Amino acid sequence: MELNLGGRRAFVSGSTQGIGFAIARALLDEGVSVVVNGRSGEKVDDAVRRLKAPDADAAVTGIVADLGDEQQTAQLVQELGAVDILVNNVGLFELASFNDISDDDWQRYFTLNVMSGVRLSRHALPSMLERGWGRIVFIGSESGVNIPADMVHYGVTKAAMLALSNGLAKLTHGTEMTVNTILGGPTYSDGVADTVAVLSQAQGIPADGLKRAIIGENRTSLLERFIEPEEIANLALYLASPLSSATNGAALRADGGVLTTIL
Repeated sequence: MELNLGGRRAFVSGSTQGIGFAIARALLDEGVSVVVNGRSGEKVDDAVRRLKAPDADAAVTGIVADLGDEQQTAQLVQELGAVDILVNNVGLFELASFNDISDDDWQRYFTLNVMSGVRLSRHALPSMLERGWGRIVFIGSESGVNIPADMVHYGVTKAAMLALSNGLAKLTHGTEMTVNTILGGPTYSDGVADTVAVLSQAQGIPADGLKRAIIGENRTSLLERFIEPEEIANLALYLASPLSSATNGAALRADGGVLTTIL
């Protein structure tokens, strides 16, 4: 299927690994000029190198910035300039008891998971509206709809992301610009893989066995396996394309059947 994305320019936050990297690669493969981002110069350079591996002339560059820092984000948007596609992917998650999350931790989660999308969208939105075309895609989570007891702080920020996306979509009326959110399910990202590796070593259990055990505890997963980052990227790619023109202000599920309510 021709997605008609050639010649567009995209920025993907938090894209040196995992879902963000998979989205950057999918966009690049469709002829999009892509800017990747991470907090570490070494990781950004490595991501650019890996994306260029199939084609040394691939139109991919990187910007180093911690999007949890207001000043660094301001510097990033000055360097970035206008984009046609903004993917708000960067995020922070961890299992923790509600009573163990301090006010500072709440602020840290809200700043990165929500305010990064606010600041980047505030930069991208005016030029998209002026041109009459643009795509903003938020990489959300089913946890924003069904708040997990062991990640209340994370779920709350993902619920706020849903509200932000829905509100921004209402600013696009009369244009060919859209704003949508992907509700991802349990995805075997690099961060999850690292956590599984640490737990498997601590518990003396093979990583593959622990991986199967973890997803096996999720009785609502119709896939009965972790989602791969590329499967989230496939939906993001569609939402970034002109083919999704009638989809706006939506929360689309790529959760593997984890959510049991009708959206």
